[in-house]
Amino acid sequence: MNDDGEHSGKSLKKLRVVMVGAGFFSTFHVDGWLRNDGAEIVGLADSEVEKARAVLVANGADLNSIAVQSDALKILRGLKPDIVDIAAPPSAHLGLIREATKSTVTAIICQKPFCTSLKEAREAIRLAADAGIKLIVHENFRFQPWYRAIRWEIETGRIGEVYQATFRLRPGDGQGKDAYLSRQPYFQKMERFLIHETAVHWIDTFRFLLGEPEAVFADLRRLNPAIAGEDSGIFIYRYGDGRRAVFDGNRLVDHVAENPRLTMGECLVEGSKGVLALDGNGNLSFRALGDQHWIVLFSPRSREGFGGDCVFELQKHVTDHLLKGTALENEASAYLRNMEIEEAVYRAAMKGRFISLRDSQTGENDD
Repeated sequence: MNDDGEHSGKSLKKLRVVMVGAGFFSTFHVDGWLRNDGAEIVGLADSEVEKARAVLVANGADLNSIAVQSDALKILRGLKPDIVDIAAPPSAHLGLIREATKSTVTAIICQKPFCTSLKEAREAIRLAADAGIKLIVHENFRFQPWYRAIRWEIETGRIGEVYQATFRLRPGDGQGKDAYLSRQPYFQKMERFLIHETAVHWIDTFRFLLGEPEAVFADLRRLNPAIAGEDSGIFIYRYGDGRRAVFDGNRLVDHVAENPRLTMGECLVEGSKGVLALDGNGNLSFRALGDQHWIVLFSPRSREGFGGDCVFELQKHVTDHLLKGTALENEASAYLRNMEIEEAVYRAAMKGRFISLRDSQTGENDD
């Protein structure tokens, strides 16, 4: 070790992480941070302290080394973290980000849906930019290993010229009066549900795979009368060069998978030289044009965690950026585009026509 506390050229520094929120999904956040060799959880804040402790214990965390408090502001000020990881409801996002910008943090990670509106999201981005703090949205689906593999295969020309990407969302968890109550009961009361809560993942993932769309069309339905928002629908991206991306979602119907929440459905990416197919178990296969046989290109090394361990991968992506200077995806300023497209999807469904996305601020121009 040299005088700067380095060994073999690599810093031994671990980034201090404070988490805010101990709801259903927080267990995946805790698990990811505990396995991240560049970070350490030093605090978890939630209004229900015992629930927060239970999340930590369930993941094997040492309660003696992690402060648990009900007051997020107090824990931020007292522990002086490098990263704040916000897994609280959207209504709390702007206030927490405002307080975090007054603290010692160099990065804020915030779950989606991000804030409650475009106006709030833009204000959060301004606050972070003025403070010189990185603000990252926890949009983890693009970090699922099969989508990284699909992008690689597209870029290396495996399927030639891309014609269309199609994802069929079929988690099978939306039937009956008790739909979602056992896991995320607030789903039932969301006035905007399928697109705002779930399909936003593919609003982003299609952009990750194929780039920026020119226009969007949507048709949305509510099939389960027990919920407030839409639970079935389609949106279509149209690209200037003729490509399309299609999201076809129905939360009441399932698909073939050992764990229907692993991929949440099935995907096809079709091109001039063949087809890529993602199944419900995370396997990516290729069939060449004119061939009758599929070749497996990729299988996930583990099906533990959420979505191919994408929460861990996103967190590591952020810590690698902070510690090693690697490129950073998912900055809130770039993620804002997903929110603008989401608004355009709902407008397209209301108007029953394609909505132009050429207006980078609002997408208000109709085709």
